[in-house]
Amino acid sequence: MLPAYAEVHCLSNFSFLRGASHPEELVERAQALDYAALALTDECSLAGVVRAHLAAKDAGLPFIVGSEFTLVDGMKLLLYATNRDTYGDLAQLITRGRRNGPRKGAYRLTRDDVAELAPRCMAIGVRFEFERNTTPPEISRVRLDFSCTTFASRCCDRKVESDPTYCHDQATADIRWLAEVFPGRAWIGAGLFARSGERARLERLQQLAQSCALPLIATGDVHMHARARRALQDTLTAIRLRTPLAECGYALFPNGERHLRSRARLATLYPRACLDATLELAARCTFSLDELRYEYPEEVVPPGATPAGHLRHLVDTGLARRYGRAGSTPPEVRKIIEHELALITELRYEPYFLTVHDIVAFARSRHILCQGRGSAANSAVCYALGITEVDPARMSMLFERFISRERNEPPDIDVDFEHERREEVIQYIYGKYGRDRAALAATLITYRPKSAVRDVGRALGLDLAQVERLTGMFAWWDGRAIDPARIREAGFDPDNEVLTRVLQVTGALVGFPRHLSQHTGGFVIAQEKLTRLV
Repeated sequence: MLPAYAEVHCLSNFSFLRGASHPEELVERAQALDYAALALTDECSLAGVVRAHLAAKDAGLPFIVGSEFTLVDGMKLLLYATNRDTYGDLAQLITRGRRNGPRKGAYRLTRDDVAELAPRCMAIGVRFEFERNTTPPEISRVRLDFSCTTFASRCCDRKVESDPTYCHDQATADIRWLAEVFPGRAWIGAGLFARSGERARLERLQQLAQSCALPLIATGDVHMHARARRALQDTLTAIRLRTPLAECGYALFPNGERHLRSRARLATLYPRACLDATLELAARCTFSLDELRYEYPEEVVPPGATPAGHLRHLVDTGLARRYGRAGSTPPEVRKIIEHELALITELRYEPYFLTVHDIVAFARSRHILCQGRGSAANSAVCYALGITEVDPARMSMLFERFISRERNEPPDIDVDFEHERREEVIQYIYGKYGRDRAALAATLITYRPKSAVRDVGRALGLDLAQVERLTGMFAWWDGRAIDPARIREAGFDPDNEVLTRVLQVTGALVGFPRHLSQHTGGFVIAQEKLTRLV
């Protein structure tokens, strides 16, 4: 009977230009292989966990939230959330790392950062060897790993002699640091990928584990859901390093083993104890994103008032302003208002309406033009609060388009502010709630045909003129096969192997996440620290 297994080291394409599979593809493949659980450990990021969580819920697959970190001294860690508090710890650590990063997309963390912010998480120390697939040539350096192997730095043209005693001592010290910071919550990761010397490497890891009293755990360092994605994964590496694929050399993985492998294959590689350790970690990581609840700010409710009472007061004041005086509201409008307020109270959405009203009231007090739009126009409450301008006495409304008990999700109120003065509104929000509780939302930039063929073409060695001709041909491409006649018109041979590969890889890359950007005005505001919520 095959041993059960949970993959605890897995990167999706939200580890930008590293992972070669969507989170949903990883979940689907893990379920097909009958894994006991799957962890998503994108590098210093939680950007892909929502998609993976939703896919895992549909598949009935236990899902683990984690993240991978390479510290400034070269130590590489995997950290996992076990409950709501440790999820907050993990999110807070990621935020510090990104804020400390020297540039957009980079991060910087030390051991002190980890010990301060995330000691309650589960942790795996993975090998400290030179990570060929993750480190750009300009910052490559000698690193140590638990298997007592050193690699030559690409920053110089000389070999670095191996010092087994130093390697062993350094690895032992690092493992003991791991055990000290994460008592009873740490493992030594063992990644076996059909390379030469694997058996000797495993034996050295077992010796270190025994001497440091820390258990070994199997880690797959998964970068793709299936081996067939290796060509795309290699190309992503070339794009990330801005180096033609033919010149990437040791920056590429030596084989295609970093995919979700069958349990039969894993049973031939790892001792049973290493596989069983993955189940122990999975059993202790019970956190689910379903535990997260939006925490509305309390400043919008005056002292001594309740959210429902304050909202009703503002609505009554607004109706008097809209219809001339108190008590003059048309009966049909009052009926609509009472229906809406009852549902808002039932679903406890009052603070959301109060928050939006507060922002709109600020804008109007400064004579900043603003207007609510979208489904909020179906709300008589929004009209009374001055958020929208659709009079329910003159228009037929469908409030359930805006708020539905069955959907069980907050309403969506979009408010447009005049472009030239939008920054005043943004600064008001920061001033009222603080920068640790309010932030602009991110937006995800994904590959489209033109950007995909541009990056893939350069990675596969096409010159600039050829890339430009190809991007012109891809301006209308929708992912289906391209007519060979159009390829000839662009000056290419449709039977050319390089062009065929460009087309194949580009087709797989379209829709992949490229990088995160900043939304033009979407705000997230919370009662407590935002860094522990998102």
